[in-house]
Amino acid sequence: MAKIYATGKRKTAIAKVWLTPGSGKLSINETNLNDWLGGHEAIKMKVMQPLLLTKQEKSVDIVAVAFGSGYSAQAEALRHGISKALALYDVNFRAILKPKGLLTRDSRVVERKKYGKRKARRSPQFSKR
Repeated sequence: MAKIYATGKRKTAIAKVWLTPGSGKLSINETNLNDWLGGHEAIKMKVMQPLLLTKQEKSVDIVAVAFGSGYSAQAEALRHGISKALALYDVNFRAILKPKGLLTRDSRVVERKKYGKRKARRSPQFSKR
């Protein structure tokens, strides 16, 4: 079977994911998951969630490139990309991943700054006198 490509997104992070049948190797930005995320165990679990749900952690190889935003958003973009790739890999996985919300793109992004304000909504300090 050929490589399956999918793109995952979150905030301004983008993850390009290539999935192939294999032995369970996970390569992100040419490093393994432990080197890429260090001691962030909860975020590592987010990345592994679609593989654990579909029981594919030892039967597919994943090569991914993540860029933009921070490591947490990159990890969520990676989770989205892996989920989309698994849904293309086997149509039965869609029924597992869809109810958990893993195939839905989280569209929340930072609100733009408005003029006359310090941030998007924060006003300058008001002084009565």
